[in-house]
Amino acid sequence: MDMLGLISNFIRVVENGSIAAAARAKGMSPAAVSQSLSRLEAHLGVRLLSRTTRSMTLTENGKRYFEKVRHIPHDIDLASQAAALETRPQGPLCIATTAAFGRYVIAPLMPAFKASFPDIDIELISTDRNVDHRLEGVDVSIRIEAQLNDQLIARKIASLPFIFCAAPAYLDRAGIPQIPEELSRHACLVFRYPTDGRFLPWNFIVDGQPVNAKLNPKFISDDIDIIAKIAVNGGGIARLASFIAQPLIDNGQLTPLFCSGHSDENYVESLPMNIYACVNERSALNSKVRAFIEFIQNAI
Repeated sequence: MDMLGLISNFIRVVENGSIAAAARAKGMSPAAVSQSLSRLEAHLGVRLLSRTTRSMTLTENGKRYFEKVRHIPHDIDLASQAAALETRPQGPLCIATTAAFGRYVIAPLMPAFKASFPDIDIELISTDRNVDHRLEGVDVSIRIEAQLNDQLIARKIASLPFIFCAAPAYLDRAGIPQIPEELSRHACLVFRYPTDGRFLPWNFIVDGQPVNAKLNPKFISDDIDIIAKIAVNGGGIARLASFIAQPLIDNGQLTPLFCSGHSDENYVESLPMNIYACVNERSALNSKVRAFIEFIQNAI
């Protein structure tokens, strides 16, 4: 009998509040979780949960048992982590990242990471939707600040600048804005967060004070590559992360804006793109996850 599995299922039912929720978290069917509880109760010879069609509560025996066993999965994770730290990082590693960061930053680094850690097998999920670490088997996710939540442990690994830019043809036609207030007279290409529908704000610090520029959105998209392509083809002014904008600036397709002061004033963005490595819990920081986080942090 797999006692650890039975105990783990029991703990997950209590923590999630229902058999159905525990089944989703474990990737099992509700029937299988229910049978697991029945086997545990039969083995112990006591009733742990009082179940009806509408509610579920711990019995007195269940409360005492839960307090005694609730630490077991965590202790096992810690033991596994301690053992893993003594061995070379190996095994499958599932990484989730935002689409653009995955495409432009993470993917080009993967061959070098694999060369450094040949025993790690990588799965890369590149998406702007919110991923669930438990349900989707994600070991570590790379997120921007807007995607953080209280269920994840986040560690800041980078802070990258945004660049305001436009195609030379657009600037020849519409003029070059010198101060943020002039953006309201220009065609602005605005990114909308696909997770919650908010616009990515265009913020500056002017003489030490934050300024949220008023925009004139002419194009809106939840795909930053689309925004970049519209900008390159003369559609207007875009706010792009440096890893997207800089190659386009280097080859002359885009021109950076607000790079030098106007009337002896310097305009600097108030908020760069802060990048975080996130895990579900501290015990998830095993050797392969640590190796990946440290590699990315040193590379960008």
